[in-house]
Amino acid sequence: MAPDFSLPFVPHRVVIGAGMHAELRARLQQAQPTLEIRGAPFTEIAEADLDWADTYIGFKRPPRASSMGNVQWIHSTGAGVDGWLMGPPLEPQRLLTRSPELFGPMIAEWAVARVFAWQQQLWSLRDAQDEGRWAPRDIARVAGTRAVLVGTGDIGRSIATSLSALGVQCRGVSRSGHSTHPAFTSVHGIDALPTLLPDADWVILSIPDTPASRGLLSRDLLACCRGAVLLNAGRGTVVDEAAIPEALDAGWLRGAALDVFATEPLPTDSPLWRDPRVMVSPHISGLTTVDGAAEGFLECMASLARGELPRWVVDRERGY
Repeated sequence: MAPDFSLPFVPHRVVIGAGMHAELRARLQQAQPTLEIRGAPFTEIAEADLDWADTYIGFKRPPRASSMGNVQWIHSTGAGVDGWLMGPPLEPQRLLTRSPELFGPMIAEWAVARVFAWQQQLWSLRDAQDEGRWAPRDIARVAGTRAVLVGTGDIGRSIATSLSALGVQCRGVSRSGHSTHPAFTSVHGIDALPTLLPDADWVILSIPDTPASRGLLSRDLLACCRGAVLLNAGRGTVVDEAAIPEALDAGWLRGAALDVFATEPLPTDSPLWRDPRVMVSPHISGLTTVDGAAEGFLECMASLARGELPRWVVDRERGY
């Protein structure tokens, strides 16, 4: 808790910086008619808006504003809050909360789709079709393969549940090294990665960007892999992105499906765009919904009005 933030707190003027600002504004106005609300894409939010507001809703800092003005409460529409914690530190008197929306089921579908795309060789079959070429080949089953999932929170558990139902052996890796979720055949600490990666067919990242996770999957750890496919739906900074082309050329990885990158949008000169062994998606594996954003904000608002800290206050030292 920020020591200078006084409770109870009831917002009066809210600025929404998001692509879905109109829909979210309508939803919040319906639930709380006394709120004064402005909205625009976050790139269009100006300092005058933040001087007017006491509350801001959005995934990251508005680039046109040098400060957050009179905003006392910031509510992130994403589960990850690196967009707020990176760069200049937020003043301690500003409260930061995050969305409680569960992104696990959607991201699990993203992961399963890419596992099947690789195992069923959909890319090369499509290339053969474009060329009018009959191209028989052996197709290995997904069942019986092995996955190492770095992250055993909601997202990691959802991915493990979906993959284990398909017959994939799922081993989890987390900071604590503990989880009782039945989809994991075992759970290990981070220091076990060098022994787990050589047997993995799939290495799946779903952890946030924190000081502890940044650069976690280093070049040295990539070199421990023996032909795995890397799937990253967490944050691009968790993996040594510059080492991925080398990992592919060396055979440490046989492919990569990447939804997140160290710099977004992915720069046009990145070799990842042009590598046929890489599947790029533009940070869409787990999208915030209007209902999820509204319900999370309203839950936090109700707690603050009662003089209570919301469950979703961000621990700025841990990064989530």
